[in-house]
Amino acid sequence: MKKDIHPNLNPVCFVDVSTGKKFITKSTSTSKKSENIEGIDHHLLVRDVTMDSHPAYTGEKRFVDTAGRVEKFQSKFSRKS
Repeated sequence: MKKDIHPNLNPVCFVDVSTGKKFITKSTSTSKKSENIEGIDHHLLVRDVTMDSHPAYTGEKRFVDTAGRVEKFQSKFSRKS
């Protein structure tokens, strides 16, 4: 393999804003913020949505107002007699 063509893997800590849960892994991403976890400096990356808070993973159902959109569509494109 060629030398110096692969990106560096850095220890990172992804933090979910809504739940506060931390995911420790390695990534090519970096950040100016850092946190020392178990003696290792991790880059701190804050995320709005992760698998801990995303509705597809949590099973949370969200109500979507389709009735209002349907009525708006029908009034906009209905033929007037």
